[in-house]
Amino acid sequence: GTSGTINSKTYPLEFAKTDPDVVVNGCACPMWVPLVENGEYDSPGADYFIEKKVNELMEMDPLIDTIILGCTHYPVLQHKIEKYVPSNVTVVPQGKIVADSLKDYLCRHPEMDERLSKYGEGRFLTTESVEKFQASAKIFLNTDKTIDAHRIIF
Repeated sequence: GTSGTINSKTYPLEFAKTDPDVVVNGCACPMWVPLVENGEYDSPGADYFIEKKVNELMEMDPLIDTIILGCTHYPVLQHKIEKYVPSNVTVVPQGKIVADSLKDYLCRHPEMDERLSKYGEGRFLTTESVEKFQASAKIFLNTDKTIDAHRIIF
């Protein structure tokens, strides 16, 4: 995860609620975000930094069986991360965990689900340049479609 995510201890605290015997190791990967944001996610430099951190994590605990990608940027690197983890290790993007949790919540709270609009259109507001945002959004959303983005100024 990011340094902030690791320092927050969110994952160990949440896992302890459901299974206190689960061992959670955190490893901050601060170089991974710039790889994505600067379009270097498929470069040899990306391989270097990813392999280095994966090795560091696996040395912490060789019994690791699952790696949670604790940052919204990391799924862009998932194919490279999987290249360096042992074959018995599962790599899980946090987005799936969040989506499954939200689905579970909405099933248990149909009154909230009923308040949600369905089949709406997406529109993105950004404080940075629209062009830069659109380029990044295409990477994160894995699409060639034009992203409807608008710059806002406070």
